[in-house]
Amino acid sequence: MPEVRIDIFSDPVCPWCLVGLHRLNKAVDALPDDVDVDIVHHPYLLDASAVKQGEDVEKMLRRKYGTDPAPMWDRLEDEAKKSGLDLDMRKQKWRYPSQAAQVLIAAAAAKGTQHATAMDMSKACYEDAKNISDVDVLVEIGVANGFSEPEVRALMEREELQREIEKAAAGASEQGITGVPFFILQNKYGLSGAQPEDVFNEALTTVIAEAAE
Repeated sequence: MPEVRIDIFSDPVCPWCLVGLHRLNKAVDALPDDVDVDIVHHPYLLDASAVKQGEDVEKMLRRKYGTDPAPMWDRLEDEAKKSGLDLDMRKQKWRYPSQAAQVLIAAAAAKGTQHATAMDMSKACYEDAKNISDVDVLVEIGVANGFSEPEVRALMEREELQREIEKAAAGASEQGITGVPFFILQNKYGLSGAQPEDVFNEALTTVIAEAAE
């Protein structure tokens, strides 16, 4: 049985990450049943200093890029639609910190639901326009992915876990990962950005062939 490991660096407040994960999922779902795929998530923070009360997304993007974000949103929506993902980038009007969300994603590895939790987190942020730094929202996502409500609330009370996320995210940047999503296949091949599905298909075909040798 060929085994493939995929390491993913992403941030649930990154809309391109949602597109990239969606495309990866489609490529993985198309693999033969005998291929064992292990997906491991690692934290990355687009804005480690995002304010707790949230910030207006349009104002934040205008400040960051000095221009109207509408064309950027339109392009992202068009790209998402090519892969069957219907996004409305004007729906989520606020950018919140993602440290707490990343704590839950990291903890989900022990539940065997890490990838599903990461997907649910991104969808909650952009498809449902929820505040993924809100404990009640995190409880909802956690309970859907194998946690009990007390488990999630206990994780959110441990502020040192968020500091660990920040340290890990900073470490990723120091290793040369300067943007997300970023995918590493088989500890060997790196793919940056929300690549087209055929790129994922080709990369997976390559590593599967090598694993079978």
